[in-house]
Amino acid sequence: MFPSFSAAFGPNKLEEEDYEDVPINKTWVLSPKVYESDVTLILNTLLQGYDNKLRPDIGVRPTVIETAIYVNSIGPVDPINMEYTIDIFFAQTWYDSRLKFNSSMKLLMLNSNMVGKIWIPDTFFRNSRKSDAHWITTPNRLLRLWSNGRVMYTLRLTINAECYLKLHNFPMDEHSCPLEFSSYGYPKNEILYRWQKRSVEVADQRYWRLYQFAFVGLRNTSDIAHTQSGEYVIMTIFFDLSRRMGYFTIQTYIPCSMIVVLSWVSFWINKDAVPARTSLGITTVLTMTTLSTISRKSLPKVSYVTAMDLFVSVCFIFTFAALMEYGTLHYFTSNRQAKKSKAGNVQVG
Repeated sequence: MFPSFSAAFGPNKLEEEDYEDVPINKTWVLSPKVYESDVTLILNTLLQGYDNKLRPDIGVRPTVIETAIYVNSIGPVDPINMEYTIDIFFAQTWYDSRLKFNSSMKLLMLNSNMVGKIWIPDTFFRNSRKSDAHWITTPNRLLRLWSNGRVMYTLRLTINAECYLKLHNFPMDEHSCPLEFSSYGYPKNEILYRWQKRSVEVADQRYWRLYQFAFVGLRNTSDIAHTQSGEYVIMTIFFDLSRRMGYFTIQTYIPCSMIVVLSWVSFWINKDAVPARTSLGITTVLTMTTLSTISRKSLPKVSYVTAMDLFVSVCFIFTFAALMEYGTLHYFTSNRQAKKSKAGNVQVG
């Protein structure tokens, strides 16, 4: 876990002088000193005259927001709606000179009640269809305030983000699903986003719900979006996913191959066994039609041909050709026998 999250969630060591001896049941132990009054005094002083509607250094310089993301889990990926679900811890760090304080305490660990009293970046996720912040049992947000005015704000989010899937090579396809975020109202001359040194980290992938996909890797970029309201810094993370073929091999490839082989059994049946060869040919054709329909149910209604469509179509052609082969054979053999019978009748007559 990268440094910002370590600072947020890891244990904080106090200096030796911050402890005092307290007797508990006649046993001397080290106990931290009580700083409630000191912290309350610092916070009351900082918030006097503080306007949380104004960003830090307004009119002087852009506010630099350093961002980092810890990916808790990814999945499932919904190919029908072309979206995926991701659970993240999102951290933002910036400097606010109005929040500097002088104290022996270098760091204040505050809960979510302090969030609404100071300025917070208006970051939003551009390609999200639905985003939920976690509120149980309390709002999953934390705030860290350093004596030099450095502020770190983290929260946990579950996001349904758009991911346009190009399915030409389905089910051997690979995708890069993006997660984009930027400021909603501040252009780049007001707010600049930057990635921290260890900007993106991921949790144990064994518990991710990717199912059909395998996580290949990720990469992060930054770009500038030109809009009518100004130029905005856009931060993007791409999650590279590769589809696993196991499910489709079992459900589509193996059954289709077996149906094609089954249709060839009619070649070893006597050509005079019309009901047997006809029923076998029609059954295999109808089965291939059903399999082709089922294989399409797990995909959006795209207009182009996928690799699986091509495979199923070839299998259908093979089974249909086996049926047509017997129809053609039966037609010519029947005509030949009719001609022979007519010639025999003419000679007898």
